[in-house]
Amino acid sequence: MRIAQIAPLYEAVPPKLYGGTERVVFALVEELVRRGHDVTLFATADSQTSARLIPMAPSGLRLAGARDPIALHVAMLEEVYVHADEFDIIHSHVDYLTFPFARTVTTPTVTTLHGRLDMPETRRVLSRFTDQRLISISRSQRAPLADLPLRWVGTVYNGVRLENFPFRPEPQDPPYLAFVGRISPEKRPDWAIEVARRLGLPLKIGAKIDPADRDWAEAHFLPLLGTPGVEYLGEVDERQKAELLGGALALLFPIDWPEPFGLVLAEAMACGTPVVAFPGGAVEEIVVDGVTGYICRSKTLDEMVEKVRQIERIDRSACRRHVEQHFSSIAMTDAYEAIYQEILLEQAVTALRGDRRFVLAVPGEERIGTSLPERAGRLAANGFTTPVPLER
Repeated sequence: MRIAQIAPLYEAVPPKLYGGTERVVFALVEELVRRGHDVTLFATADSQTSARLIPMAPSGLRLAGARDPIALHVAMLEEVYVHADEFDIIHSHVDYLTFPFARTVTTPTVTTLHGRLDMPETRRVLSRFTDQRLISISRSQRAPLADLPLRWVGTVYNGVRLENFPFRPEPQDPPYLAFVGRISPEKRPDWAIEVARRLGLPLKIGAKIDPADRDWAEAHFLPLLGTPGVEYLGEVDERQKAELLGGALALLFPIDWPEPFGLVLAEAMACGTPVVAFPGGAVEEIVVDGVTGYICRSKTLDEMVEKVRQIERIDRSACRRHVEQHFSSIAMTDAYEAIYQEILLEQAVTALRGDRRFVLAVPGEERIGTSLPERAGRLAANGFTTPVPLER
């Protein structure tokens, strides 16, 4: 397949430091190329990829301090859709910005929505584009929009490049806890500090502070850095993150928002590190309570403290196996490939013959396939969410 991948320009692909969506795009693109697809990546010039790279900004806009990032995204989309007929399918990771452009061409577009979908502004724009093919990154992510007639074509869990997160059968000695993500009221690093303080365990924090969260951080986080045992590492790159997560006794995830996915959960478990988390959003789809960590359903710090005390009951190898089955880059790409094939099947059928075979239009040749109902039914039966059922 000739596939265009549109990455956000806020970070390079893969990100130099923080960046979830761009890291997922990198994992997907590299696996698609390895499988022999002709992939074109629209991203920043400092991106690293095995695909054909079309640079759309000199470098990641966040670290460069760009004043108007939306302008560069619109310019990128114009470039993509001018060349739309060069691709069999266009896969966008820049949310609803793509929608007006996708309506202008015959090449099919599918958009993975990577953020939260419970905001009224997001609801308003999606309700205007019910014709667009959408992919969610968890089942819970799309729940706030259940009443809208949106064109969901699948749910695909984000995938981790397992080679970048090596398995650690034992945590570091002496033990410590980890917090990785953003310093923000949604992620509640202040709660993680309090849990570590009550347990008397060191806490290592690898996280960024966005300008939008600076006031909150100065009021609620920075004053706590004097707490004994708390070490703030700032933003960490992927190598540093794997080392931080792999050596930890547990990852603390005391969120206070509907998490769309939570890539760090899969990254920690890939290293063998169990997760102790509050429920919310996709957490209960990713963490198997009592098997790969604990979900503190009371959402109290007391329960989180108690669950950390029980963490040695968790088999670290079970955490790794869970990610290998459900949250690897291979599992993710399997699911996306199935969706691409289904979309192209729908797009490329030009005529149904009397023998219920279809003509698949491919440049330069004509392929005769199995019956359309049989093919579509087989894909639907296999499902797109994950290649194997989640074990509970």
